[in-house]
Amino acid sequence: MKVVLLQDVKGLGKKGELVNASDGYARNFLMPRKLAKEANAQAMNELKNAADSKQFKIDTQIAEANKAKEKLESKTIVIHAKSGKEGKLFGSITAKEIANEIKQRYNIVVDKRKISITGEIKQYGTYDSEVKLYNGITAKIFVQVCE
Repeated sequence: MKVVLLQDVKGLGKKGELVNASDGYARNFLMPRKLAKEANAQAMNELKNAADSKQFKIDTQIAEANKAKEKLESKTIVIHAKSGKEGKLFGSITAKEIANEIKQRYNIVVDKRKISITGEIKQYGTYDSEVKLYNGITAKIFVQVCE
């Protein structure tokens, strides 16, 4: 009997998959526990619509990431900081500060964990950094620290 899984079932499949299960297993175990439903025309249509919806969401996220990459690619983010003697900063410039500056300047929300900084930024100067916008889509930016 073909069934559509409503939840992950160990040894059978993951949620949303169409699988073959024996008639007794499906009727006596999966369906009473609301783990699966019979794969009729309505269930197949719902499964197809859910897959289409998921693909549409992924496509829109990729399009937004590509737009953000065009905006950010090779741009310089200027951050003002105070320093002590010899140009050493009080503390260091963090990914959180870079993310806030990107949000203010370009109106692009970037998670601080998606910003990779080569080394620590503890002095004035220009540093390379990468912003991961989506899986496989990254933008290279420059971070300039000045007074």
